[in-house]
This record gives sequence, C-alpha cells and structure tokens, in this order.
Amino acid sequence: MKGRIAMSTLDSITTGAQVGAFLPLLTAIVQRPTWSAEVKKVVAAVLALIAGIVTVAASGGWAQFQHGTLTIATLAAVLAASQATYDLLWKPSKVAPVIESVTSPKPSGQAG
Repeated sequence: MKGRIAMSTLDSITTGAQVGAFLPLLTAIVQRPTWSAEVKKVVAAVLALIAGIVTVAASGGWAQFQHGTLTIATLAAVLAASQATYDLLWKPSKVAPVIESVTSPKPSGQAG
C-alpha cells in the first residue's frame, strides 16, 4: 500500500510541476504591467494555489484531499515550478511579459 501511495504522490508532484511550468503563461493574461511587483507576486501565488487545488482534484478526485501530504506536495510543486519557469524561462524569453502587455487593456486615450 505504501508503494502505491508513494507512486500516486510522485505522479501528483509530476503533474503539479507540469501545470506549474505553463502557469506563468496563464498568469500573464491576468497580470497588468502597471501592477507593483508585490501585487504580481500575490496574484501569481493565489493562481498557483488554485491551480494546485484543481490539479489535486483532477489527479484523483476530491477524495485526494484526505491525503494531506499528497495535497501539500502537489501545491508546492505547482508553486515551485511556476516560479522557477517564470524566472528561468518565460521572463528572460520575454514571452510572459509580451502576453501580459498584449492582454492588458490600453489606457484611455491611447489607440489600440
């Protein structure tokens, strides 16, 4: 039984890391260039928490939340992967900042 729980934990962490790797692209749709760094960090963390909860539920249904270690590990994997891939890949490549800029409403008086 322990091997099965460990395997599902590993699967859940792997899925969480995969979700987290692409989460910054979705977060960029919500973020606005004019927001402070602190607000952007809070929004990214909240979206990672939500994505982690959805990942746990999608991995094995709502019953998965009975396994505290599995839930915490998945939430941590989503958060860690999202922050790491943003800092190492999406921000330096300018992909996330471009998405953020393109999806942000233009200030009034500025042509789109």
